Amino acid sequence: MSDRGLLIEFGGLPGTGKSTLARLLAHDTKAVWLRIDEIEGAMRRNGLTPEQTGIAAYSVAHDVATNHLQRGLTVIADAVNPVAEARDGWRHLAADVEADHVVVETVCPDTAEHRRRVETRGSDLPGWTYPSWDQVHQLMTEYQPRTGNHLVLDTTRPVNDTYQELTAHLTRRTP
Repeated sequence: MSDRGLLIEFGGLPGTGKSTLARLLAHDTKAVWLRIDEIEGAMRRNGLTPEQTGIAAYSVAHDVATNHLQRGLTVIADAVNPVAEARDGWRHLAADVEADHVVVETVCPDTAEHRRRVETRGSDLPGWTYPSWDQVHQLMTEYQPRTGNHLVLDTTRPVNDTYQELTAHLTRRTP
């Protein structure tokens, strides 16, 4: 087993299956699962406004991830990561602690299915409200295309098929 930690960075629009896959992976691997929605939800329950929680939640996640990665653990970062600055933060974090870094982007190219997911999902986080389809649609216009080496998972396929592709990719990437 390597002493290096492993950072698995999930990114993608809300409703594309990031948390579904991250949850499965965390369960199967016993990895640390850092979910930005969960961190933001806790901050909001403690009096912070949505305007105050965005960047702060990423900062909290980075601090928590650093400690676990330095101990050689696997950390799953589950966040939209819509812009280069957010993605660079994870990349720099992995480099700073000399952790391996795998990037996974989830996409749902079927617009009707994506909308159905966004409009019908319930919250599994106390006090958390997921974005509406209008908010996700607006985020689509702001979401910057990813560059660099990363796995793109089309989540319109069955979850088991997508998860199998993810785990095969991780097996090839890790020592």
